[in-house]
Amino acid sequence: MKVLIIDDERSIRNTMKEILEFEGHEISVAADGKEGVEAALHNSFDVIFCDIKMPNMDGIEVLQTLKAEGCEAEVIMISGHGDIETAVKCIRLGAYDFIQKPLDLNRILITLKNATDKTALVKETKTLKKKVGGKYQIIGSSPAITHILDVVDRVAPTDARVLITGSNGTGKELIARRLHDKSPRAAMPFIEVNCAAIPSELIESELFGHEKGAFTSAIKQHKGKFEQAEGGTLFLDEIGDMSLAAQAKVLRVLQENKLNRVGSDKDINVNVRVVAATNKNLTKEIEAGNFREDLYHRLSVILVHVPKLSERTEDIPELVNHFIAQISEESGMAPKKIAADAMAELQKLPWPGNIRELRNVTERLMILCGETITKEDIIAFATPSI
Repeated sequence: MKVLIIDDERSIRNTMKEILEFEGHEISVAADGKEGVEAALHNSFDVIFCDIKMPNMDGIEVLQTLKAEGCEAEVIMISGHGDIETAVKCIRLGAYDFIQKPLDLNRILITLKNATDKTALVKETKTLKKKVGGKYQIIGSSPAITHILDVVDRVAPTDARVLITGSNGTGKELIARRLHDKSPRAAMPFIEVNCAAIPSELIESELFGHEKGAFTSAIKQHKGKFEQAEGGTLFLDEIGDMSLAAQAKVLRVLQENKLNRVGSDKDINVNVRVVAATNKNLTKEIEAGNFREDLYHRLSVILVHVPKLSERTEDIPELVNHFIAQISEESGMAPKKIAADAMAELQKLPWPGNIRELRNVTERLMILCGETITKEDIIAFATPSI
């Protein structure tokens, strides 16, 4: 762990340096506030110990400067003239803790351990957020994608219902997540339901919940997806596969913002934004009697159609480079280059599996090819799905 000690008293600097180095930490020291700020802003430290009473630039000024400049290190203030008012002020300004002189060895070590644990947790959280954000990032700058992102960003701050259409693997879930992340509901749950993956006899229980004893296997009360998404967004994926009975109940929820759990006649109020997606042509499904027209109109306040990958091949280079970087980070494989004629060859393929297929092919090429992916590699390994 890298630690910076800022104190104008040489004896304290040296004593703390010796103690913390003995504990296995990498220690740097600064004799005054200005020197400390310079060191903190040009190096990466995990924790900074900073005296308050120093000439030229006191510890309060150091703390304010570091926080204003975005320094991510935890700052522990130390002072021989401590009082409650000063301690409270330091904490309000962003200090991790406040320690009075004469310094107690155990207090220093415990506070340092807690601060480093917090630093590690913050770093881990940022890494996880970066991974999650990268997983759901929408890649592409073609006119089609630019138009979709513009529509999504306009609609997201509202509560308008959105129906997303497009073939499998085009990225409909990414659109739904962007709608949620850009909305005032972003801090609340995003709940996804794949209507095609749930048996018709269980879909109502899954969506609306059930009471204990409502049916043979209902051994306890269960909250459905609508209740789980309270305050947030419910994404009904492949809604074209939902049974007509379930459609009728979903329609009632959308109309009244109320639901009944299976086995109960008690109304439960719900506050949920519904975003739906389908790979089916719902107009034809309505004509065939498989989908309710009134539900379609409730869901399709805003229509977003996601084109096939073959309809936006200009995005393929950007997508491939994104997947190479992503796969490299996830697997530890070295990033690979791709020759221009190889990229052109990828753009000629039909891609029936769309972006999902392109990602799988990119991973296959990363595993099987040399440092540079060639046109011959594409011909050999990028066989499209049948």
